[in-house]
Amino acid sequence: MKTIRLTMAQAIIKFLRAQYIERDGVEHQFFAGCFGIFGHGNVAGIGQALQQNPDFRYYQSRNEQAMVHTATAFAKVSRRMRAFACTSSIGPGATNMVTGAATATINRLPVLLLPGDIFARRNVAPVLQQLELPFSQDISVNDCFKPVSRYWDRLNRPEQALTALMEAMRVLTSPADTGAVTLALPQDVQAEAYDYPSTFFEKRVWRVPRLRPDIAAVRRAAEWIRSSKAPLIVAGGGVIFSDATAALRTIVDSTGIPVGESQAGKGSLPYNHPPCLGAIGTTGTRGANIMGREADLVIGIGTTYDDFTSASKTAFQNPNVRFININVHEMDANKQGGFPLLGDARSVLEELTSALSGWHVDNEYHLRARQFNEEWDQEVERIYNLEHGPLPSQGEVIGAVNDASRPQDIVLCAAGSLPGDLHKLWRTRDEFGYHLEYGYSCMGYEIAGGLGAKMAAPEREVYVMVGDGSYLMMSQEIVTAVQEGIKLNIILINNHGFASIGGLSESLGSEGFGTRYLARNEATGQLDGVNLPVDFPANARSLGAHVIEARTIHDFRLALEEAKKQTRTTVIYVETDREQRVGGYESWWDVPVAETSEMESVQTAYQNYAKSKKKERYFL
Repeated sequence: MKTIRLTMAQAIIKFLRAQYIERDGVEHQFFAGCFGIFGHGNVAGIGQALQQNPDFRYYQSRNEQAMVHTATAFAKVSRRMRAFACTSSIGPGATNMVTGAATATINRLPVLLLPGDIFARRNVAPVLQQLELPFSQDISVNDCFKPVSRYWDRLNRPEQALTALMEAMRVLTSPADTGAVTLALPQDVQAEAYDYPSTFFEKRVWRVPRLRPDIAAVRRAAEWIRSSKAPLIVAGGGVIFSDATAALRTIVDSTGIPVGESQAGKGSLPYNHPPCLGAIGTTGTRGANIMGREADLVIGIGTTYDDFTSASKTAFQNPNVRFININVHEMDANKQGGFPLLGDARSVLEELTSALSGWHVDNEYHLRARQFNEEWDQEVERIYNLEHGPLPSQGEVIGAVNDASRPQDIVLCAAGSLPGDLHKLWRTRDEFGYHLEYGYSCMGYEIAGGLGAKMAAPEREVYVMVGDGSYLMMSQEIVTAVQEGIKLNIILINNHGFASIGGLSESLGSEGFGTRYLARNEATGQLDGVNLPVDFPANARSLGAHVIEARTIHDFRLALEEAKKQTRTTVIYVETDREQRVGGYESWWDVPVAETSEMESVQTAYQNYAKSKKKERYFL
């Protein structure tokens, strides 16, 4: 057998270059390159290997967590058909990636993590940044990745790469089991050489099958649907990952079943498609939540039924409601005590459409959904044009961005009050036009994620919407965007703190405690003084961005037009009225309230909480 003598790190990069993925006859090189920050734990291993393989592009990041977010967003916009590797040194460089790993795994998006690790040969231990424990020498900080990785391994010998990399690719390309894959690489082993078989580095194509459903299960599901009077589809992220939006539209048009969309599933239908009720759940629209409450059959497609989608198990109140769950993942297919229809979303919908040929919901029910669609669009229009002042409302800012963007452009967000408002208000016109990381809702994802989205779809404008709280956590990837010549449109909204949690705190009777960015007040001893004198525009300029400041909604609209003309990353800074909020619509979210308190506002909030909690249901 012909062999090639390489260090383990060189072998890893050479292997990654040769991996391809194929679905529906379309083939892609799986890895787009590697993000990394080098230290003593990877500079002579993976760092040297990347230097030796310039066609496997290396990207320099500013923060290890951020580079994983960038890779995650890239994978999402690529429908999980492409991915990045991310490498770090040992110690804090590695553990900085744990949050990114959790974000990727919870959202089921493929990212390969290659953190440096302590010496496998142990003779020089404890090395710099090594965690020492009195009961084992076989643990390092990289064991922190285990619960947030879909596959985890530590390569203590160079030949272990032969089996570990194959398992890593199996998981990364799996539509059901994908997420973060962590291969912990001891720094001494990275640099050790081994005679690898040359066949290991030949082109390998990982084919992603479209799993067909069991035909008997399809027939049974069709019977349930035909016998229902008030069916409702909940479209989740699996619709988009499976490239099933056209199949969804076909079944909706032929049957008239209305559709509510989860955060990950928003964009499954255009906002103005008559049966589209828009967002459902805690951050849902009035129509989606009313029809969800009354539905006698819920058809979940590619959804995990998180507590925002199910409104903490209060969304579906029909005493006879049943669930059909179309999902490629067996765990999700069995949620809500539902009937599992296991398979690829597009394949299942095609089979189900055929099985339902000739059947349609009652015309009155169909027209009701259509009326809810039209009424909600009028409500969105009202919020878009509040003419609130002098500071604009957040809803007006969202409306201005929506009006300025093209159908194919991407709005991207992750945390704060923006996700809820966007879920309700954004008029989606393209299946990739709405990009919310709401599985983990990770503050700091926004700018790094915008970078990944733009790298995956350079032909689209990306509008990153970020509040001042998230911006202060992780704004430094503006530098990476400037370095790579990648243009982002960053809408930086200043509402002086954590507006989302502030509003939640107020609703729980806690008066927004600790959620505003205010100076320490010597008179009270509390953080209730004046607004902090943070110069956000100056900060963004210092990172290399073009900056436009807008004081009114009119200024903001003009700024959006100017931003379109720019060729480098542009930050539009606008201050909004924190107290002008978008309301809730026929929904609830379970956030426990203090059962005992001396505050009257908390006592009242607890009474309301106890009453609402009684609506929570078990679906068995």
